[in-house]
Amino acid sequence: MRAGFDIVALGEAMVEFNHAGPRDSRTYVQGFGGDTSNTVIAAARQGARCAYVTRLGDDAFGRMCLYLLRSEHVDTGSVVLDAAAPTGLYFVHHGADGHAFTYRRSGSAASRMQPADLPVSVLEKATWLHVSGISQAISTSAARTVREAVRIARQAGTRVSYDPNLRLSLWPLERAREAIVATLPLCDLFLPSLDDVRQLAGIDDPARIVDWCHRMGAPHVVLKLGSQGCLVSDGGQLTAVAPFPVHAVDATGAGDCFDGSYLARLVAGDDPVSAARWAGVAAALATTGCGAVAPLPGAQAVWRALNGRER
Repeated sequence: MRAGFDIVALGEAMVEFNHAGPRDSRTYVQGFGGDTSNTVIAAARQGARCAYVTRLGDDAFGRMCLYLLRSEHVDTGSVVLDAAAPTGLYFVHHGADGHAFTYRRSGSAASRMQPADLPVSVLEKATWLHVSGISQAISTSAARTVREAVRIARQAGTRVSYDPNLRLSLWPLERAREAIVATLPLCDLFLPSLDDVRQLAGIDDPARIVDWCHRMGAPHVVLKLGSQGCLVSDGGQLTAVAPFPVHAVDATGAGDCFDGSYLARLVAGDDPVSAARWAGVAAALATTGCGAVAPLPGAQAVWRALNGRER
């Protein structure tokens, strides 16, 4: 076992305001989000030793995020507080087509991340580094920081997981495709959702999408299919993992929950299919409450759900 953290994630932690009640309601429930922040908290709740790398505004929202990470037993020694930039915010609205996001993150502290901010020794000693397309999209300097973090990790033997988390409100499709395709050969694990890769590859069939991911250089692919489960592939065998049925309330952060839970189970020694089955249950449970972080389940909740289904 490596001497450092199991999982180190890099990206942007944000404060969330989730619309509650009927469509014309003015009520919002305050929570937290940010894709890689959600992922690392999900992993910590599953028992992994985790750290987060980011910049937060030196403001009330930034201190709230910092307190959250610490309360979730995520190491914050690599979090920089920036007095010259705010912490990012986002709003969630719900409708017939699912959830929609409105961001207030332009010029945020996280968008000012620089390669010089990176905690080299933390990255070198970690088992996994987790990064995302959102972290690449929020600014040019953040994209450079992701690229340098991946370089440091690969050179040290730290494995890299990557979720493209395509957000076309942050960057145009062509630029996103260029960055994501360039990152695919540099990761050990690719964790896309079906809708993301449909847009990137122009392919609808899930099995062909997995094949496209491998052809682009990803050695290990888990394609998240939402309520249809997922596909797991190491470039040889393709395995379908069935969904775990729940009454979904809010899917915000479910894919991030899958990522963190999957990584945590790999660290714990699970094979990829078993890890995907566990992560699928965790992600399903995360949809039964509102917000990105509050409903993230702990390991005992996932274990009970799995055992209940098996009986």
